[in-house]
Amino acid sequence: MRISRLRTRVMVFLVATLLVVELCSFALVNASGSRNATAKVEGELEVGQRVFERLMHENAQVLSQSARILTADVAFREAVASGDPAAIAAALANQEQQIGAGALLYVDLAGRVVAGTLEQGRVPREFEYRKLLERATITGAATSIEVVARHGWQLVAIPIRASPQSGWVVIGVAVDRGFARDLRQLTALDVSFFAEGLGAGGEGWTSVASTLDAGGDNELRRQLPLLSIPDGTHIVSIHDADTQARLISLTTTGGRRIVAVLHRPLSAALSASDRTRTDLILLAFLSLVVAVVGSVWITSNMTQPLNSLAHAAARMAAGDYSAEVDVQRADEIGSLANSLDHMREGIAEREKRLLTLAYQDQLTGLANRAQFSELLSAAIAAARPGTDTVAIFVMDLDRFKYVNDTLGHGVGDHVLRQVAGRLVNAVPASGCVARLGGDEFAVLLTGVAATTVVDCAKTLLAALEKPVLYEGQPLDVGTSVGIARFPQHGRDAQTLVRNADVAMYVAKRNKSGLAIYNAYYDSTQQEHLSLLGELRRAVEHNELQLVYQPKVSLVSSNVSAAEALIRWTHPHKGTILPAHFIPFAEHTGYIKVLTRWVLTEAIRQCGEWLGTGLQWQVCVNISGRDLMNRDLPQQIAALLAEHCVPAGLVCLEIAESGFMEDPAHARKILERLSGMGLRLAIDDYGVNHSSLSYLMNLPVQELKIDRFFVGGIVANPDLSNVVRSTIELGHHLGMKVVAEGVEDGDAWNLLEALGCDDAQGFFLSPPLEAAALVEWMRHHDGAHRRNTSVTSMRGRGA
Repeated sequence: MRISRLRTRVMVFLVATLLVVELCSFALVNASGSRNATAKVEGELEVGQRVFERLMHENAQVLSQSARILTADVAFREAVASGDPAAIAAALANQEQQIGAGALLYVDLAGRVVAGTLEQGRVPREFEYRKLLERATITGAATSIEVVARHGWQLVAIPIRASPQSGWVVIGVAVDRGFARDLRQLTALDVSFFAEGLGAGGEGWTSVASTLDAGGDNELRRQLPLLSIPDGTHIVSIHDADTQARLISLTTTGGRRIVAVLHRPLSAALSASDRTRTDLILLAFLSLVVAVVGSVWITSNMTQPLNSLAHAAARMAAGDYSAEVDVQRADEIGSLANSLDHMREGIAEREKRLLTLAYQDQLTGLANRAQFSELLSAAIAAARPGTDTVAIFVMDLDRFKYVNDTLGHGVGDHVLRQVAGRLVNAVPASGCVARLGGDEFAVLLTGVAATTVVDCAKTLLAALEKPVLYEGQPLDVGTSVGIARFPQHGRDAQTLVRNADVAMYVAKRNKSGLAIYNAYYDSTQQEHLSLLGELRRAVEHNELQLVYQPKVSLVSSNVSAAEALIRWTHPHKGTILPAHFIPFAEHTGYIKVLTRWVLTEAIRQCGEWLGTGLQWQVCVNISGRDLMNRDLPQQIAALLAEHCVPAGLVCLEIAESGFMEDPAHARKILERLSGMGLRLAIDDYGVNHSSLSYLMNLPVQELKIDRFFVGGIVANPDLSNVVRSTIELGHHLGMKVVAEGVEDGDAWNLLEALGCDDAQGFFLSPPLEAAALVEWMRHHDGAHRRNTSVTSMRGRGA
């Protein structure tokens, strides 16, 4: 019989199910019998506990009555009044015979046993259970089960009522094997008494009395931790038989702990369920015979049509959806056959649609990443060795996130569709345009077109330079393109796409529009990764320092301020200029740490200058990421207060591109900084694409013309006109205009003629350390006026 066949599995399932049910029934009945037996014994233990407690109470009443008789005895009272221990002991011995007590003790008011019939050789001594005496004084009589002379005793304490009270009488009856046997006769239960701490080490349990033999008593003693919950029943093993036990705590005065354990074997209570188990076994055998016969008949009627359905499903699994499912039945199997046939038709239709969806981007209609990867892999496999017949480029829209976040995803989708259309029109017919995801696109060029991939990339850049219109509003997105060729830049599709992506980010970072992959880019990225750790170490180990370049008035030649510039002295690489690590710090977000360090050091230096009487303004560059920091104003305010520097002596210079990442938030931060009294300047003006209308509304007092324009104003009239217009614009907006990168006297004179306010550059002075700047200022500040010669001005920068 093959277990893989459905018929066999159904038969096995039915028989196994019945067998499981019968086993479960047997287990339930057996468990029920065990529970009933346990419940019966538990009830007997509860009754036994009540009888035990009643017996203990009656014993206490008898002992209390005997103790009161003793305290009323004239001879005993006279002996107590005499204070003679011998007389008291004689009186106690006489009464012990009369009342039949196992122990009699007289305890004085100091808590000492003066005389007694128990351990007569240990008197006088301290009575061990003072709380029993205290309870007796309060209630008139107190009882407890305690250990005296290493034996268990039921004790009753009675105060001797005299004026004043002269002590207590303690009377006791032994808790021994005879006491346990008497209890078994009353309850039909075994009982054992145990005391804690009677062993040699003062720890563990010791048997006091028991109805069990020595072996059973020891087994029960070892299992006492299992009976930790008083008034609850537990199963223990005594002589390899399950026994139900109930623990009763007897100690009530805080002395040595004594417990009683009532217990009874379960074997007698379980005997009634044995006949029931025998009947169940016979019934289970007959049921299995019937189940086997019935399962054979049922499965033979099911398997034939199911085999036909299985063959039909196998054809569909192989991709053949042409043959109909031919099973004609009126039952559930027939319904299954009809459903399977409808499913065959539906799958055939959906497979056609899925084939399109799997390889097409639904928003733009372009090929998606999966299709692009397959086409690229096929092109690589078909490429001839040693020929440039396969090339790709990956592009990413430059300002798409700003459009998406500002105008919404609907506008973003419109932009993506427009970009897709322009790319399709600009790429040769043999190429493939794909959308990889988000705002990232890719182009595959093969054959002759692959040799002109750079020209094609420039064509795409030109096609996307024109703004995308949305409801008449122009949206400028732009793009950056990364180029990779096969086999120079990768021998598989994944490597080519990755390297093109790396080149694309290089083009985006350099604002060059396009870049061809170079292995240097990978090493540069690895260098940047290590650079982050080194930069952190540089901040922690004081490898950074500030130098200061003076800013000189073109009108008076006075030094109006000094710009703080960061330098990094690497222990192995020497001096590292900011251009090599500042862009990386901005990209990783570590620029905030550097800015905080520069602000701290520059404001500290300004405060130090103030202390020597030098009131110079210090200028600090901050990035657009710093303007996203809501805590920047509070941090600067704390530094100003710490170093006692007026806010007007600090000027923050922000590149105009830094305003545009989140204009609304940047404006709020700038207004808070301006409200503190800080001066604000727009740095590198003219090299980016910020909105002039937005800059007009910023709370800035200074406009710095980028060195790109200043460096060529003498030789290039167009640049001169741009600088003139910028100066006039700044003055009309109420801003002070500063020219950066003044390298010669001709530029100085032309800027002076154009009405520029201040200048800085190597013609005046290179960046200097703080001490060198102070020395330079003492020799040159205000020493030259407008008629100063170019030669003398050059000497200022020497």
